[in-house]
This record gives sequence, C-alpha cells and structure tokens, in this order.
Amino acid sequence: MTETTFTQDYEKRLSLFKDNFVVNWHEHVWEDSQSGKLRENSLDRLRKSAEATCTDAVICSIPLSKPCIPDDFSRVNRLQYEACQRWDKLYGLAFIHVGYTKEALYEIEKCVYDYGFVGIKLYHHYFIDDPQQFAVIEKCIELDIPILVHAGKSVQLRSTQPKLSAGHHFANIARLYPEANIIMAHIGGGGDWQWQIKAITDSPSIVTDISGSVVDAPMIEDAIKRLGARRILFGTDGSYEAGVGKILGANISEEDKKTILEGTAYRRFLNRRARK
Repeated sequence: MTETTFTQDYEKRLSLFKDNFVVNWHEHVWEDSQSGKLRENSLDRLRKSAEATCTDAVICSIPLSKPCIPDDFSRVNRLQYEACQRWDKLYGLAFIHVGYTKEALYEIEKCVYDYGFVGIKLYHHYFIDDPQQFAVIEKCIELDIPILVHAGKSVQLRSTQPKLSAGHHFANIARLYPEANIIMAHIGGGGDWQWQIKAITDSPSIVTDISGSVVDAPMIEDAIKRLGARRILFGTDGSYEAGVGKILGANISEEDKKTILEGTAYRRFLNRRARK
C-alpha cells in the first residue's frame, strides 16, 4: 500500500467520526503535583486528539489514586471546572471519595448544580457493591447522573488495587440498584476483559466503555455479542489513538459503530451541562 493509498483509506475510515456525533466517555486531565494547578499539557494533548478525530464531547475527571480527604477532591474538581470553562467540548465528572459520605454528597451536588458536571467518577477505594457506596449511588439516582467506576479483573496474584471492582461486583450492585446508571470502566484497561463482559451480561443497567491500551482483536466483537451496542460507550482513558483504532478496525456493523460513538443510551446526560 502506497502512502497516498493509506492516507485515502484512513480518511475514508475516519469519515465515521466526521459524519456522526462522537462522545468520548472516559478521559482525564491532570493536576500538577508541584503547583497544585491544572497541568496545561494534559489539556492541550487531549484537545488536539479530540480535534484530530472530530470528537464532539469529551467526558473528563481528575482522579486521585491515593487516599484523599475532602479538601483534595474538592480541589481537583475546581481544576476540572476550570478546564471545562476553557474548552466547550469538555464535560466534567465529579471525583469523590465515598469514605467521607457527608462531604462527598455535598461535593456531588455542588459539582452538578454549580459546575454543570454530568456525573461522578469513583476510583478503587471501595468495591462498588460495598455498603459504603450506597448513599452516593442513591444520590446519583436522585440527581439522574451516571457513575463511572474504575474497574478490572486482575490476573495477578497480588493486586496493587485490592478494592478494584470486577464484573461480579457490578452485577451485585445492579441487583440492589437496577435504576442506577453505572459505567464499568475500560474493558481494555488490562486484566481479563472476557470475564468482565460475561459477568455483567445479565445486568442490563450496567454499561461499559472500550478504553484502555489493550487492543485484542475480538474484544469489541465479543462485547457486542453479549451486551449489544447500546451498552458500550466509546472511551480512550489516555490511549486516544488505540480507542479510535479499535472502533475503525472492529468487525461490527456501521450502525453498531455509530451507536457506540454516539453513546446513544447515555446521550441525554450531556444535556445537564447545556442547562448550566
């Protein structure tokens, strides 16, 4: 294949992004650990990747992996709001630590009503089906916002994330709160993605996103077979090119690709920012 032919083929494939509404449900900007300010290059890189792929909306958060106190998650949410103010295609998720229930509930309301955020982001501080999560889940049901949860099925003997939520934890919470809108993050984020997909097959309220650097050829195809396109969201989580390549190269119908890119089942949540 000549360079010209390759370019023409790529442009033809990328028309899928150009001609349809595209929502990236899983990305991040970052805090500069030295200054405590927004890390400018993280926002610049994200904007360039989104513009190069004709992405219309990018859902973003600033998670903190280490144990944090309310002042910490309040600070990074202010930085996320600052980033959203500077780029109109950026939509925020409120990052909180559910170990501080009262403060977390207050922060969620502040981020939704004052900042116009469209959901929340949970990390691996507690399993998603831990009772400590219940008050936060109930608040999100009340506000009608989704919850993006860091997830994975570790294949290591000793995980560095002992409270990492796996598919069966999501299935459990779906039985307890079937009305909750929960995203099991990055099936392409490492670990046993086949186990993850199987575990949530019979939990229709749980959706997933394709983000992560894993590019196994049957991942998208198997997810479609078990979950259907409406339960799969486009996401990149720091691996933008990989995420785009997964969709362009997937052996699925064009209609299913469009459904994933648009995030059809979750499109309505973007309206919250529009009302801000």
